[in-house]
Amino acid sequence: MSSALLFTSPPPPAPSINRSTLSFAAVTNFPPSPDKLALLLDKSSSIHHLLQIHAALLRHGLHQHPILNFKLQRSYSSRGRLDYSLALFNRTLNPNIFFYTSIINAHALHGLSQEALFIYTQMLFEGVQPNEFTFSSILKSCSLEHGKMLHSQVIKLGFDSDLYVKTGLVDVYARGGDVGSARLVFERMPEKSLVSLTTMLTCYAKHGELKEARLLFDGMVKKDVVCWNVMIDGYTQHGMPKEALVLFRRMLAAKSRPNEITILTVLSACGQLGALESGRWLHSYMQNNDIQVSVRVATALIDMYSKCGSLEDARLVFDRIHYKDVVAWNSMIIGYALHGFSQDALELFHEMCRIGLRPTDITFIGVLGACSHAGLVKEGWSFFNAMREEYEIEPKIEHYGCMVNLLGRAGRLEEAYELVKNMKVEPDPILWGALLGACRLHGNLELGEKIAEYLVSHNLANSGTYILLSNMYAAKGDWEEVARIRTLMKDSGVQKEPGCSSIEVRNRVHEFLAGDLKHPKTKEIYEMLEEINGWLKAHGYTPQTEIVLHDIGDEQKEQSLEVHSEKLALAYGLISTQPGTPIKIVKNLRVCSDCHAVTKLISKITGRKIVMRDRNRFHHFVNGSCSCGDYW
Repeated sequence: MSSALLFTSPPPPAPSINRSTLSFAAVTNFPPSPDKLALLLDKSSSIHHLLQIHAALLRHGLHQHPILNFKLQRSYSSRGRLDYSLALFNRTLNPNIFFYTSIINAHALHGLSQEALFIYTQMLFEGVQPNEFTFSSILKSCSLEHGKMLHSQVIKLGFDSDLYVKTGLVDVYARGGDVGSARLVFERMPEKSLVSLTTMLTCYAKHGELKEARLLFDGMVKKDVVCWNVMIDGYTQHGMPKEALVLFRRMLAAKSRPNEITILTVLSACGQLGALESGRWLHSYMQNNDIQVSVRVATALIDMYSKCGSLEDARLVFDRIHYKDVVAWNSMIIGYALHGFSQDALELFHEMCRIGLRPTDITFIGVLGACSHAGLVKEGWSFFNAMREEYEIEPKIEHYGCMVNLLGRAGRLEEAYELVKNMKVEPDPILWGALLGACRLHGNLELGEKIAEYLVSHNLANSGTYILLSNMYAAKGDWEEVARIRTLMKDSGVQKEPGCSSIEVRNRVHEFLAGDLKHPKTKEIYEMLEEINGWLKAHGYTPQTEIVLHDIGDEQKEQSLEVHSEKLALAYGLISTQPGTPIKIVKNLRVCSDCHAVTKLISKITGRKIVMRDRNRFHHFVNGSCSCGDYW
């Protein structure tokens, strides 16, 4: 072919680049312009594509192109390859503030606050001045101590009026628990965005300042789902589940669509209250509104149903999970343990191990709890030892607590005491309280006094310590010591937690204290109590007046027993629900032996199943018997 022909023939058409299926050949053999490469970087969908573009940049000497280099670094970090991004940054000649801010932001988003601060310090050393975006980025993950130092630089460099920087500072103080400083920065903001309002709301809610949180929440003109979630979760996390459910209903009335976080929080509130009807309604709402039941949500449903007394519903949800993780298995095992169905819990544990799932420390809390409720001392020790020897899990204070409960209920108090004294972790007041409760149960005043003296002398005593010791003296009839302990409680400012029982009827939770007269149906409730007393006398029941630990007469003791909160809730359940339907009651303290015996008898007389959840476990009363076998 002649040279003339070569010059006169039209050139072949250039191949087009398919951006959705970018090939290495396309960007190496036919290099596009920097603009096209920048567009390809923006549209790149995988690390594989990024590596192809990166190779092309190197091949054609464009690796130091400021825009392409910047976009490539940012693309790597956004796809989880922070190591690639950092390697590129370290090879960049004279990086400007945009490069520094981008790499600082990437580290902050990955929770690498120390590394982000190191790069920030390096930036200052190189004489590059931070801007408002730099501060917004580095404040995302830094500690309170470093946040305070950065705050001084913010003021020095004149960025203290920037909305995003101030929001970042509020967040730093909030995460560090300095609510006062967070409030001060927030109140000095000339304008407040939805993000800054939500940040301050989160600060209040997280640290239990719920009145301030609610005032801020109610004053917000615009509320997104995050705001609702923060406020609902604040109530749930700080022991106000009833308020959480009320606010959730208000959220629905405001036409704000809940997301998965909302569902998880409200299910937790239902579980705390034992509000089965509300929990079932929420489950139905999810199904009717096409809200996907992820493994996480399913696990929360199992937990809710278990805590609300319906193991049948919990097991149905569990069986419908296609790919169960260990958290789902743990939730079901703990559910069985909580209800005292110990063999079911242990069988489920062995099944989980057979399919190859490795138990976690949470699994063993459920397993040891199951052993505790059934008095399986030998099995409990076997599981406890297997944690360290077979599964390389170091027992935590919760596991020691389960063992103390197991040994204490079985009457092996000295063995439990030795276990506590030889623990590798420092025992807390809850653990000592469990052992003290076992001393009260078995009447071991000598060991109980020793434990109480230790707790008081080490400033670890709480209301439970004084009450258990007072009750032990009262059981022995030593009223002088009872008076001394109660005086000590008063002088120390310790208040006894009042017994409270609740029952849910038609999606509304009703709460009762002992001798309560505040309920709108008080008259009908007390009339029902009189009828119950008649049933009990007809069946020859004698009140257990010996458990009333006050220096009063037998008649007064009987009157005191008659109006316990459990009995008021039971009476309300009998007058407010259809005959034959189950009654579910939640008690915040351990159910007393008289109420336990009375409830067994009522279940037989009325033919009703009565489910009661106390502080330690569930009791299923059916036809005069309890699932605990009177071992609780």
